[in-house]
Amino acid sequence: MTDFNPNAFVQPQQTFNDPLTDLLRQGARELIAKAVETELQILLEQHSPKKLPDGRQALVRNGYLPERTVQTGIGDVQVKVPKVRDRSGDGVCFNSQLLPPYLKRTKSIEELLPWLYLKGISTGDHQQALVALLGEQAKGLSANTISRLKQHWTDEHRQWSQRDLQGKRYVYWWADGIYSNVRLDDRLCLLVIIGVTDQGHNELVAVEDGYRESEVSWSEVLTGLRLKGLETSPKLAIGDGALGFWNAMAKQYPSCKHQR
Repeated sequence: MTDFNPNAFVQPQQTFNDPLTDLLRQGARELIAKAVETELQILLEQHSPKKLPDGRQALVRNGYLPERTVQTGIGDVQVKVPKVRDRSGDGVCFNSQLLPPYLKRTKSIEELLPWLYLKGISTGDHQQALVALLGEQAKGLSANTISRLKQHWTDEHRQWSQRDLQGKRYVYWWADGIYSNVRLDDRLCLLVIIGVTDQGHNELVAVEDGYRESEVSWSEVLTGLRLKGLETSPKLAIGDGALGFWNAMAKQYPSCKHQR
């Protein structure tokens, strides 16, 4: 998209004081601290029977790791994770499930980043857009960071696309082509299949690039599913009037019934 202008947003000023947001951040810090302390207490209780020869506890608190910042939907929140010391030498350490060492931003922010990209915001404009949405605290998301995240998303999709489908059984399929019209030829689209298993669970079956929902493109998707072990045909496929999908289905899974 060429008409995006991050400066069109009202830019928050660093000197602007929002008491409600400050209160929410303070509440978030206190809530996170209590939750992490609960995690720590569980660990200490689990190891409380372990004693040193002189009767002292083997596992004890040992201060905090350096304070760090986690990006959230209400801006940056400073967090501190406690440490433990294992005096028995067994190497027991405390790892918070709530605040793992690699966590830099909450899931809501992680999900916002690819959405902004798909909406046409260029890599270089992400930081300005996030500042407009979250305030001046939205730092650290440079163009290089976004590029690394894009590569990570690509690797995740590649790994998911190569998963083993042997033994999978789907009762229904919903299929469609989704056009984003972002930076690409308007004839390109995403070919998506969502399935319902024989256990009643909804799953993404396929998400692949396609060309105008053509029979050739759909055939490549369906052939790929067969190569990954999906031999059993779904009972029913549901889709729109795109004949490419139906023609490909008739060849790859001829026993499947069709519904418009």
